[in-house]
Amino acid sequence: MNASNIETSKVGKRGVVVIPARMRRRFGLEEGSLFIAEETDEGILIRPAVALPIEIYTLERKAEFLLNNAIDKAEYQEAYREVEQMGINPNSIPHNRP
Repeated sequence: MNASNIETSKVGKRGVVVIPARMRRRFGLEEGSLFIAEETDEGILIRPAVALPIEIYTLERKAEFLLNNAIDKAEYQEAYREVEQMGINPNSIPHNRP
């Protein structure tokens, strides 16, 4: 790390840390951006973070995955039985047979 990558800042009221504008622009940090504060032996490491939504699959969506991912007749028959065990009629799920 060279001296041009180092800037001094300060901690304000309630622990607010001011990140210099040049660094905010470089790393795409805007008001409300998420970041990770990590304790290290050398101090506190602050890194940009990204939060991604988690998709929660319905039983029907899981059945669709099972049926569409079968690559041969045997796998398809197994997937068909598994979907039936889920209480779903496999024929009611849009899918392509192998």
